[in-house]
Amino acid sequence: MSQPQNGGPRMARWNIRTGADFGRAIAEIRGRRNLTQAKLAEQTGLSRGYLAHLESGRTAASLEHVLRVLRRSGATVTVTWPGDNGEA
Repeated sequence: MSQPQNGGPRMARWNIRTGADFGRAIAEIRGRRNLTQAKLAEQTGLSRGYLAHLESGRTAASLEHVLRVLRRSGATVTVTWPGDNGEA
């Protein structure tokens, strides 16, 4: 299970080991930005249902496979959110 780690005053970082970790990071970042799933879906061009699917940790098998390959190769996957001022 991945927990956000502080990387500065507003920065947060999640170590991603599974699709569920990935979903939790998306949900928490969305919450920190005070966005509803509907609003984020609109901004990203995804359906709200698909976004809910990701946030719940039900990801595509291909994502799980990629994460497994990276872990077994010794890599660490990290999601970093720079805080209120960081726009991607």
